[in-house]
Amino acid sequence: IVAAIILFVLPSKTNAPTTSSQGQTSTTTPAQSVVAQIPDVIVVASPTIGSAVSSTTVTIAGTARGPWYFEASFPAEILDAQGKVLAQSPAQAQGNWQTNDFVPFSVKLSYPKQPSGSAGTIVLKKDNPSGDPAHDQSLSIPVVFK
Repeated sequence: IVAAIILFVLPSKTNAPTTSSQGQTSTTTPAQSVVAQIPDVIVVASPTIGSAVSSTTVTIAGTARGPWYFEASFPAEILDAQGKVLAQSPAQAQGNWQTNDFVPFSVKLSYPKQPSGSAGTIVLKKDNPSGDPAHDQSLSIPVVFK
């Protein structure tokens, strides 16, 4: 009886997270985009993985745990298909970053016009003022310029 209830009460499809080789986890649901994240560390709401972004500007928004920041910011950059840095700027915390909780962030990057349909990558880096490579962490989000 319990098994029958579980089969009929629970939805037939669940949204299971998937992890890439770079440690990124994404969750997909029908008719939704793939969200880039490092589980329990940083979640990027916009842009999503593989989404089309402007050929000259992109606004990146999401939430990250307080330790991802240093002095209320962390490095953000956008690269072209060859890995050349097109723009970089600090993403700013939108609240008290001196916490272990998630804190919203936002950053707008403006860069030279890119060919429509060409690939790019947004890279968000944990701020690491110590310079110790053991504390390095980053999240890469592939995008397409429109």
